[in-house]
Amino acid sequence: MGVVDQSTTGDHLRRYDEILADDPVAALALVLRWLRTDWRVFLAELREHRPVLVTPAFTVVTKHADVVEVLSHEEVFTVRSFGPRLEAALGAPFMLSRDATPMNWRDKGLMRVMLAQGDVARVRDLAGRLADEALDAAQPGGRVEAVHGLFRHVALGVCAEYFGLPGPDPATLSRWTRAVIVDGFANFQGDPEIQAAAVAAGAELTSHLHGRLAERRAALRAGLDLPDDVFTRLVGTVLPPGTGFDDERVVINMAGLPLGFVESGPGAMVEAVEQLMLRPEVYGEAVGAAAEPDPARFDSYVWEALRFNPFFKLLPRVCERDHVLAAGTPRRTVIPAGTFVLAAPASAMFDPDVVEAPEEFRTDRPAHHRLFFGHGHHACLGVHPAKAIICEAVRRLLLRPGVRRLPGPEGEIVRAHGIFPDRFVLGLGEAG
Repeated sequence: MGVVDQSTTGDHLRRYDEILADDPVAALALVLRWLRTDWRVFLAELREHRPVLVTPAFTVVTKHADVVEVLSHEEVFTVRSFGPRLEAALGAPFMLSRDATPMNWRDKGLMRVMLAQGDVARVRDLAGRLADEALDAAQPGGRVEAVHGLFRHVALGVCAEYFGLPGPDPATLSRWTRAVIVDGFANFQGDPEIQAAAVAAGAELTSHLHGRLAERRAALRAGLDLPDDVFTRLVGTVLPPGTGFDDERVVINMAGLPLGFVESGPGAMVEAVEQLMLRPEVYGEAVGAAAEPDPARFDSYVWEALRFNPFFKLLPRVCERDHVLAAGTPRRTVIPAGTFVLAAPASAMFDPDVVEAPEEFRTDRPAHHRLFFGHGHHACLGVHPAKAIICEAVRRLLLRPGVRRLPGPEGEIVRAHGIFPDRFVLGLGEAG
C-alpha cells in the first residue's frame, strides 16, 4: 500500500447510507470491506463526519478520546467477543478473556513481573543476534523472505531463549500459533473444521507445556541449574496458599506468550519496514539512525512508520451495559448493552484534535499518542521486551547494504486472510 493522504476525499458515508435503506446486509459488507482495504480514507471520513458510526451490527469508534474511553473501561467494554474461541483452543480459562476478575488481576500482574522491564537490553541483544543469523544465511542469495525467513525466525528464537518455549521444534510451534491465532481468529464464518484444527493445535501446545513443566519441576528439585527464562521464573514462583495459581495457570499463561507474539511481532516488523521503504528520504534517515550507538533515535522511526499502518487497526469489544460515550461533546452517543464495538487505534493516531499535523512523518511525537500496544486494562503485558525486539530486528535489517523492495508481484506483501503478513521478499546487497 502506498503513501496515502488520509484527508477526507471519499464518499463512503453517502454510499453506505444509500445502500443501508434498501439492503442492510450489503451496506454492512461494504463497511467491512472498506475497513479491510480502504481503511485510511474511510476512517478519516468517519473522524470528520461521523466519528461514532452506528451500524445495525456494530459500532465503529474513531476519535482518540473515544477510543481511549472504550479501552479504559474494561467492565463496560469487554473482550468476551473473542475470549471463548481462545479458551476453547487452550482448554481452560485465560486471563485476557476474563475481564475484571481476580484471575485476570492476579495472572496479569504476575506475568508483568515475569516479562520484566529490566530484560530489555538482554532481549534486544537476542533479537539482534537472531536477525543477523537469518540475514547472514540469506545474504549469499541476494534476497531474504522477511516474514518467515527473518522476522518469524526472530520471534520463534525469542520464544525459545527468552520465554523458554522452543517447542518440540520451531516449525511445530509456528504451526500451533498459526492454527490458533491466524486461522482460528480469522474464522469469521465459524467453519467447524477450522475451529477443530485450532482446538487440536491448542491441545498439542498445552500438552507439550505440561511435559516441559514436569521436567522443569524435576530439575529444580534436583538442584540443577536452569536458564533464566520466563518459564523457569514461573515454575520457580511460590505464591501464598489460596491464590489459585497452580500448574494449569503456569501452562495457560505460558501458552499465551507465543500465541500473543509469534504472529503480531513479525506483523508489526513487516508493516514498519514497508512504510519506511515507501518514503525514500525517510528510509535514508532511518538507515543513518540505525548506525548510531544509541538506538533510541532509530526506534522513533519504527514507531512513526507503524502509525501509518499499525498491525492492530481495530480492537473489538462488547458493551456489557448501556454506556454514554463522549458525554458532554457533540459526539455523545448511547451505546446499548450487547453492542459489538470496534475501537480504531489506526484512526485515533491520526486524530488532529490530539496529534499535531497527523499526515506528516515526524519522529518527535510523544509516546502517549501511540496506541500500538493497546491502552488501559488490556495494554500489552510484555510491552517493554516487545518494543526492543521489534525495533532491533528492523534495525539489523536496515544495517545491511542494498536492502530494497523488489519490483512487481515478488516485492508485494502476501497476507494470510488479508490480514497477517505471510510473504515479503526483499533484495540484499548489490542489485543483480
